[in-house]
Amino acid sequence: MGLPELNAVIDRVRASIESVIEGKPEAVRLALTVMLAEGHLLLEDVPGVGKTMLAKALARSVDCTVRRIQFTPDLLPSDVTGTNVFDQQRMDFEFRPGAIFAQIVVGDEINRASPKTQSALLESMAERQVTIDGTTYELPSPFMVVATQNPVEMEGTYPLPEAQRDRFMARVSIGYPSPEAELAMLDSHSGASPLDDLTPVAHASDILKLIALVRTVHVADSVRRYTVDLVTATRTSTELRLGASPRATLHLIRAARAAAALDGREYVLPDDIQALAVPVLAHRLLPTSEAQLSRRSAEQIVRDLVQRLPIPHAQGPARRI
Repeated sequence: MGLPELNAVIDRVRASIESVIEGKPEAVRLALTVMLAEGHLLLEDVPGVGKTMLAKALARSVDCTVRRIQFTPDLLPSDVTGTNVFDQQRMDFEFRPGAIFAQIVVGDEINRASPKTQSALLESMAERQVTIDGTTYELPSPFMVVATQNPVEMEGTYPLPEAQRDRFMARVSIGYPSPEAELAMLDSHSGASPLDDLTPVAHASDILKLIALVRTVHVADSVRRYTVDLVTATRTSTELRLGASPRATLHLIRAARAAAALDGREYVLPDDIQALAVPVLAHRLLPTSEAQLSRRSAEQIVRDLVQRLPIPHAQGPARRI
């Protein structure tokens, strides 16, 4: 499978999602980028703008196992990961998998669960495995968590721990639709849910092949250095008390590879790094109290760092896929 085949499959998935999510091509593209980069996606926005709809549309467009977890304050970690149950007939313990054992896991309103339950996702998101009572169980492949959350300042929510946010490759805010898109939504959503008509347009095996192809996209040494310099700048910025982690560097490179492949390129450009810097880095950063008083968001700080950092020019030869 090459880039033309990749784009043919992704075009089908994109068209399927956009038949439900009107007027948000950037959010749909980022979701597909994260999927091809083997990452996890955090959808953060106010209620009612289509976060769960986007997550479900992505899940239903790919023929793979899908589980949905409704995060609530009384949700237990064992509900997510699974637990050992004693079987009286066999006189032995039997492992019953939790909702995390699926290829696409939709976590709805993740910040409504307690931090203890949120932490149940840490091992699965980082290592694609779950350890219960000393026994490790591998998760299916491909594996992707698409979580939604409301802004943390809203009542009845818990801020995601830093370790949890760092495991999400990217965060995207869908935002309110344009008047034209909202009018179109009234026509398509006023009756039955458009999700009911969605059928898979790609197989899990197709996604695995596309992921393997994305891994071969070339990243020049100058682009690697530029990525490291950008992440390092977040750690030395006087406006941030917590910069991006080395995991963020890896995520940025992987996402840039996927973005280049979606554009039909066999190599990554600095433009790919710049375009993904905010969605990949901003949710991991903690501004200082002085920056917060000045109403400087993490997104604004990342944009300023991108503007100040010199762009490399020597890309090196592109390797054929």
